[in-house]
Amino acid sequence: MSSDNIAQGFLENIPNSLRYEFKSMDPDDAAMKISRLINKGTKVLDVGCGTGVVTEIIQNVAEVNIIGIEPDELRVIKAKEKGMDIYQGFLNEDFLKEHGPFDYIIFADVLEHLSNPSELIIMAKHGLSADGSIIASIPNVAHWFPRTDLLRGRFDYHSCGIMDATHLRWFTRKTVKQLFERLGFTITSLDYTVNIAHPGYNSRIPWKWMPLSLRRKFVGFLVRLWPTLFGCQFIVRASLKW
Repeated sequence: MSSDNIAQGFLENIPNSLRYEFKSMDPDDAAMKISRLINKGTKVLDVGCGTGVVTEIIQNVAEVNIIGIEPDELRVIKAKEKGMDIYQGFLNEDFLKEHGPFDYIIFADVLEHLSNPSELIIMAKHGLSADGSIIASIPNVAHWFPRTDLLRGRFDYHSCGIMDATHLRWFTRKTVKQLFERLGFTITSLDYTVNIAHPGYNSRIPWKWMPLSLRRKFVGFLVRLWPTLFGCQFIVRASLKW
């Protein structure tokens, strides 16, 4: 059974398991920002890699030895079609012992889908090399979309984005830092994405009226000016040593 079934009842239909099959080479989006935090020639694991969209970008941009693990069978098939080295299943200690240790373990929009993200982070910690790091992209629930909706008494779920109906945990800049620091990591990088492809920009005034190039420039400026309000995702690197 797909993990997307937990959205049942919160949406009219269960979301398409391939809804995030979208490749973005935008330097201010998650895949490229993650890639720039990784040293070339290192060993990388992409946990919950989905269809391998981010995995492929990391492999090509960072020039690393990367493998992925993903529980959804259809997503694994799509990832393998891209030529990615992907295993089907859930991360566990046996997998880490067999394939690790890793210089980097990636959680690209994964932790918010877990009821207990700390459990997975602690497990991953034991699969890192002595100076390894976890890199994660995590939606910002303090983004202006949810904030303005809450002011109007709305907490509506969607099939994708920050309010994806399969999200079980919600993060702000403070709670992202606290989570990793309390688990024994040092935050060595904390950045934000612009993500003008977020569906909210296609439905809200005045953004939906803007040409994409203008929207990209304007939202990018706002993210730099006030990242905790306009940044769509956090890009965090949490390291064992620095």
